[in-house]
Amino acid sequence: MQQKPVCPYCNKLSELVKGNVVYSHRPDLYNKSFYICHSCDAYVGCHPNSTRPLGRLANKRLRTLKSVAHAAFDPFWKEHLMHRKEAYTKLAQEMNIPIESCHIGMFNEEQCEEVARICRNWKTTIRP
Repeated sequence: MQQKPVCPYCNKLSELVKGNVVYSHRPDLYNKSFYICHSCDAYVGCHPNSTRPLGRLANKRLRTLKSVAHAAFDPFWKEHLMHRKEAYTKLAQEMNIPIESCHIGMFNEEQCEEVARICRNWKTTIRP
């Protein structure tokens, strides 16, 4: 069984819950698994049909910044300007981090902001 992630804000173990706890207004997510820290309002979803977290627990500000980072980054591979792995490899190089550590799901606030800045520069240099 997957070990419960530790909350990066309070250092307590998170709790494994179903989607209805995190997204009570989203019945389509009720059967999905999440780890949550109730005291910090930090949570992370799990890979489909598993209890393996998709990244790190994130509070509201980090969740917002991850959305911003994905909105900036994802078009480069979703619109076939490059393959997803190629996009993450290029991002890792520009961030000067190992490719194994390069995933928006694992990033902190500063790294998410850096992704958005890098992708704004890509928009001027990468054309379909």
